[in-house]
Amino acid sequence: MNSLCYRQVGDLRPSVVTLLRAVMVVAVGALAAANVNAEAPRPNILLILGDNWAYPHASICGDPVVATPTFDRLAHEGALGNNVFCQVPSCSPARAVLLSGQATHRLGEAANLWGNWASGLETYPDLLASAGYVVGFEGKGWAPGVYQASSTNAALDNPAGMKFKTFGSFLDSVPDGKPFCFWFGSRDPHQPWGAKQEFRAGLDASKVKVPEYLPDVPEVRETILDYYAEVQSLDHDASQLLKELDERGLGENTLVVMMGDNGWQTPRGLANVYDAGTRTPMAIRWPKVIKPGLVLDQFISFEDFAPTFLEVAGVSVPSDMTGKSLVPLLKGNEVNDWRDAIFLERERHANVRAEDESYPCRAIRTKDYLYVWNIEPELWPAGDPKMHFAVGPYGDIDNTPYKAFLLEHQETPEYRPFFELAMGKRPAEELYDLRTDPDQVRNIAAEPANAGVVSKLRQRVQKWMEATDDPRAKNTRDRRFTKYPYFGGPPRNRPGPK
Repeated sequence: MNSLCYRQVGDLRPSVVTLLRAVMVVAVGALAAANVNAEAPRPNILLILGDNWAYPHASICGDPVVATPTFDRLAHEGALGNNVFCQVPSCSPARAVLLSGQATHRLGEAANLWGNWASGLETYPDLLASAGYVVGFEGKGWAPGVYQASSTNAALDNPAGMKFKTFGSFLDSVPDGKPFCFWFGSRDPHQPWGAKQEFRAGLDASKVKVPEYLPDVPEVRETILDYYAEVQSLDHDASQLLKELDERGLGENTLVVMMGDNGWQTPRGLANVYDAGTRTPMAIRWPKVIKPGLVLDQFISFEDFAPTFLEVAGVSVPSDMTGKSLVPLLKGNEVNDWRDAIFLERERHANVRAEDESYPCRAIRTKDYLYVWNIEPELWPAGDPKMHFAVGPYGDIDNTPYKAFLLEHQETPEYRPFFELAMGKRPAEELYDLRTDPDQVRNIAAEPANAGVVSKLRQRVQKWMEATDDPRAKNTRDRRFTKYPYFGGPPRNRPGPK
């Protein structure tokens, strides 16, 4: 669906919108089916998605403590992605980018956490279902947010597909000869941590590498071990999914992707455009196509997965998708025009500022630098420093032992710098030299020697915003993302069945 159709559908009455959607889904399905190569069996697709699993917290990525044998196996038998970014460091918006193949700011209400699914927004599960795939999900699909109030396909329980209790029950429902696409949405390693103690045994706190944005104290090291235990739980669950595939003889014709949905829930992690909030592990296996042991150092965005899955299935990629198919990279082809940077952004995460304000950022991450444009630097990046709803002060930082420690010790000179990094206001522009500052804690944007780099990266961000129809390209104070409803309060505030 092109952008003109998107705007027109959004302006029509609900009954007409429903009719138009039905016609468009049928039309898209017919076109998609016509593009499928019927002579070859179409590959199955299995996505294994961790919840707040950050790079490099996998053993094959160099983490000295956590053990991820299943993830490592997929990487050894397929490809490992070293520069995979979710684009937006917020759960449901990141998943919306993954599903739609579009830049976050194009997604309307779905660009915010706890919003509505944007009316008229197509997804790869929709298109695959129309092309004959059986589509399902288990666990956490597109969430948190409200789907039924503005669904594009009433036949699906969620933008990720039809809901099933287990992968096995889903496979039981797939007719012989039919290809499938399944989304396994784990709730690990999302906080609160500590419930997966059976996976914590043997983890050594003394070997933990504490990033520079966290104080190196026992409380932090022990909390990281609790998080690692849930990463290992996720890895174990993934092993059971692969076992199910193998026992049914489906492994050889299934493309498997395993990755996180965004960064981890630490200060300067989730809800921040730094690497800790946007960079995730990724392994992908596609037998007989990907040469085992392939390493992908190219920049990969969540926008790229929808066009990838569609190309794998032989389905035409809609022109609205801003991502690029990974298939040429997976086949080991040299792609000279692949991107040399990744663009990042965020709007409203939690509703933790007066007047429901967003905290808009746009950023570019290159090999050597991260440049961040804080569009409204007068706002508090971590949320207002006062009680707001039930989340407490600085509500864009989840309530974890990390946050509790910083709040308790905010006046202690030794720990005050960590508090300011996490919760203090930030200048309009930030620049980090990743060659000397991989944890991105020393902002060098104001140094005269870096003026040329800042100017060049600023211009690239502005050109990207214009090219992708970012509302803030024309009006930096566009209020639409602030005005969209937020359904993260009590259930009585959410539309749909009570």
